[in-house]
Amino acid sequence: MWQAIYTAGIIIPKPITECTYYHRNLNTKKLLDIGFSSLPQGRPKSLHIKLLSLPKSPPIEGIRPMVKKDVKQVQSLLDEYLQNFDLSFQFNKDEVAHFFLPRAKVIYSYVVVDPETSEITDFISYYSLPSTIIGDEKYKTLFAAFCYYMVPKKHTLLDLMKSALVLARNDKFDVFNALDIMDNKTVFDELHFGVGNGNLYYYLYNWAMKKISSSKVGTVLV
Repeated sequence: MWQAIYTAGIIIPKPITECTYYHRNLNTKKLLDIGFSSLPQGRPKSLHIKLLSLPKSPPIEGIRPMVKKDVKQVQSLLDEYLQNFDLSFQFNKDEVAHFFLPRAKVIYSYVVVDPETSEITDFISYYSLPSTIIGDEKYKTLFAAFCYYMVPKKHTLLDLMKSALVLARNDKFDVFNALDIMDNKTVFDELHFGVGNGNLYYYLYNWAMKKISSSKVGTVLV
């Protein structure tokens, strides 16, 4: 007997939850120029760009790209954190290596290392999903980063997400997108995320489950 989990941008019988996309400008000038975002009424363009600017370096020290030797510790962090949610995967070591080890222009994963113990305390990941810009002479591609799994332990989710924004900006992304799943929504306002006009619906095949709020979803499908 087979079971499956899948998502769609449309409603078909019967979703277990409805999630909303939020967007955070990284390259604000480019996003304004191509019409992806707009200026708030009465706000000059230069001020808007300044207000959404990010620091040169992440607020958390000890961040480095994930490597193969980190798989076991990352698996433990994921297992512990995902227990907080009603719908989540239990990743084995091979799956952690497959889904999270960095691949250029595909998946970006970072670990936070405690300088005293050398243990991994937190985890950051996002993936790349570029799209073609039509009808613009200057820009041809929108480089979008999508939030994957954020695992706070020693540090707050706010600092972890802010670090992810800086890292994504440094990785040359134009915008950072995230769903209001897990604890993500708790930091959106302070980090200047804007609500999008797209929804994503989660479905289960051959599995019964009561409807849950998006904040109880601990699964990201790529």
